[in-house]
Amino acid sequence: MNSVAIFWMQILTSAVVFGVVAAWYVWPALTKLSRNSALTALLFVQVPRYVGMTVLVSDMIDPKLPREFLSNTAYGDLLEAALAFVSIIVLRSNWRVAIPLVWVTTTWGFLDLLNGLRNVLQINVPSFNLATLWYIYTFYAPLVLIAHLMTFWILIKSRSWNKEN
Repeated sequence: MNSVAIFWMQILTSAVVFGVVAAWYVWPALTKLSRNSALTALLFVQVPRYVGMTVLVSDMIDPKLPREFLSNTAYGDLLEAALAFVSIIVLRSNWRVAIPLVWVTTTWGFLDLLNGLRNVLQINVPSFNLATLWYIYTFYAPLVLIAHLMTFWILIKSRSWNKEN
């Protein structure tokens, strides 16, 4: 099996595993919480995305990787981490802008994640040593994806969520 197949198999496997854990354990626990508390828990998954800045550190990643790819990855993740952290504070403070801010945050983060995966498709994975990025994409990105999907679901069900909890 070549490295590209292994890379995508690991991403898919992580998404399935995190999806099962979310369905069996996380979702039932979230449904017992208020909307804002459930969203806060899911947003905490996004906060460590600042780790993406690692790709800008010399000797941490293959220097032959395209600079634009690395910048998009690093700064997109940093912005998502900051938005998620601010959203958590705003949710905990019960400000009126909380839910619109969570919509912006999770939409940005989801699109940034999809853009990162699109960028990975455009580079020739076997030609580069992805190093740290390999683990971020095969382990953490699927976790982030599942958290985004659950966040979107809570936001879509937002009105009924308040009545149920």
